[in-house]
Amino acid sequence: MMTIDLAKAKDDLYEAVNGEWLKTAKIPADRPATGGFNSLVDDIDKTLMNDFDAFLNNQKKSSDARFNEMIKLYGLAKDFKRRDQEGTAPLKKALQPIENLQSYADYQAHWAELMLNGVTSPVAFDIDADMKNAQVYALFAGAPSLILPEKNYYDPKNPQGPQLMQLWTAMMTTLLDKLGYETAAAQKLIEEAKRFDALLVPHVKSAEESADYSKMYNPQTLAEFAGHTSQLNLAAVVEELIGAKPKQVIVMEPRYLDALDEILAGHFEWFKSWLLVNEISSMAGLLTDELREISGRFSRALSGAKQPADQRKFAYRLARGTFDQVVGDYYGKTYFGPQAKADVHHMVEQMVKIYQQRLAQNDWLGEKTRAKAILKLDRLGIQVGYPDQIPALYDQLKVDEQATLLENMIQLGKTAAKEMFSRWNQPVDRLRWEMSAATVNAYYHPFKNIIVFPAAILQAPFYSLKQTSSENYGGIGAVIAHEISHAFDNNGALFDEYGNLNNWWTEADLAHFKQLAQKMIAEFDGLPFAGQKVNGKLTVSENIADAGGLSCALAAAKEEDDFDARQFFINWARIWRMKATDQYMQLLLSIDVHSPNKLRANVQAQNQAEFYQAFNVQAGDGMYLAPEKRVNIW
Repeated sequence: MMTIDLAKAKDDLYEAVNGEWLKTAKIPADRPATGGFNSLVDDIDKTLMNDFDAFLNNQKKSSDARFNEMIKLYGLAKDFKRRDQEGTAPLKKALQPIENLQSYADYQAHWAELMLNGVTSPVAFDIDADMKNAQVYALFAGAPSLILPEKNYYDPKNPQGPQLMQLWTAMMTTLLDKLGYETAAAQKLIEEAKRFDALLVPHVKSAEESADYSKMYNPQTLAEFAGHTSQLNLAAVVEELIGAKPKQVIVMEPRYLDALDEILAGHFEWFKSWLLVNEISSMAGLLTDELREISGRFSRALSGAKQPADQRKFAYRLARGTFDQVVGDYYGKTYFGPQAKADVHHMVEQMVKIYQQRLAQNDWLGEKTRAKAILKLDRLGIQVGYPDQIPALYDQLKVDEQATLLENMIQLGKTAAKEMFSRWNQPVDRLRWEMSAATVNAYYHPFKNIIVFPAAILQAPFYSLKQTSSENYGGIGAVIAHEISHAFDNNGALFDEYGNLNNWWTEADLAHFKQLAQKMIAEFDGLPFAGQKVNGKLTVSENIADAGGLSCALAAAKEEDDFDARQFFINWARIWRMKATDQYMQLLLSIDVHSPNKLRANVQAQNQAEFYQAFNVQAGDGMYLAPEKRVNIW
């Protein structure tokens, strides 16, 4: 049980709980941050890396063929001596089909194949549940990624943009030199790729715009979709990818598609350079160790990490990422087990019950909307620990130890992409996880109306039998209720009990909810952090979920005989502890839908009346927020 300086907690709960730790905590050289979530990740990584080595060295044996394929990939990725001998030849071979392109017609003939091989595309395609018919998988179309991490970095007022572009240019110049490109040819490629990237910028969504799910759903007939450009045949590539002519394509970035013809017309050379440079950037890390170090310079500059992961960690992350559900299944069954799975499942059910009670007693929802909200909770799918079955995709992933690492990664990616496109128009698998059970995280999927709690997060400080019930509720309880709250945040509230985009609110209730959401936007908007300011609109859905989660977990904790409000809030602040580089914190402020950890801990505590009683917080104290400024939605 943790104790803290109570006087400090009145001024800054987060600092009172985490201040001593912050003074001594060291950020690993290959990471941008350390702390609650990150420390658990590091511990799990160490455990699994040791296990992977034991399997690789035949000290352990697995009867799971899929797991053995993953270990093969781990061994291949660890063999840096072999990759140093192979040099740049594997990438040069992969670049050849792009180098040979002479026109858009030429590109059209190879477009589907290149896309399946992982080459970036002028239109990004995805398969997910149809937002208005969530029982069936639909085809989504969006925009490709930009060079810089977010559209706002290109704003002339943002001084970071030019600096980052300079760093990226330097990295690409070095990579192209190592790949044997003449200086003038390399410079031309990079400049043309940047010019093509600049054509995309005005038309793609910002992170803030992308955070609004309701704007993602823009269904178009295949003919409408194909009509966006005469430079390429969009209908033909769709048919090649899914093996059929869909009645509709769901366009996520309509502004971008409207501008596609203008972006492509007369710019084939720039487009080809953009394809080449993107491919080199994404694949060079699979070659020699020197090229792996060079190809990570830009992302490390973005995050503030001082050095690349060591060779063993690189191999582990690559194998784990490729076979994530297989690794999750192994981790869940080895280190979590069925008893803990049942235990936490029960805890989630308890939190759902508390939420139902709170909805029933809600004083601002009308009867009709309240009944629909309770129905949505009744239909909520709960998945805990690890999935009952691994998708069939993992039976198809095969590693060829005679082929190079790069060839294997292209082939494995292709198998996964083909499997994804094969799901089009098939029934949605609500039990399919989007996350490995070895991931320290949790999520709510609005199109499926499910919440998922991977095994990895279900340990201290989030959850432990050694912690008091109040600590557990301030930890995993708040996380569980946070995910439940996503069903009723500004995005989740748009979807019904089946996961369909379908307004189930009365006009009056919706107007009131929007007013409350606006209060949450205002509460966070402009708060200073890391030399910048929080964007209240970008972070509103997560802030609503944090507020609902904390409030609901508090109500559940109060029902226990050993309730201790101080222990509840102390553990709440502890789970958000994080020490990060300035660059990483600034990057997150631009692109992350979550508020900075310190503000998540403090501001949400300030919204709860029980916090003031527990720590005797009075007007004039740093943590005091006038009652009329406190925001409570759920």
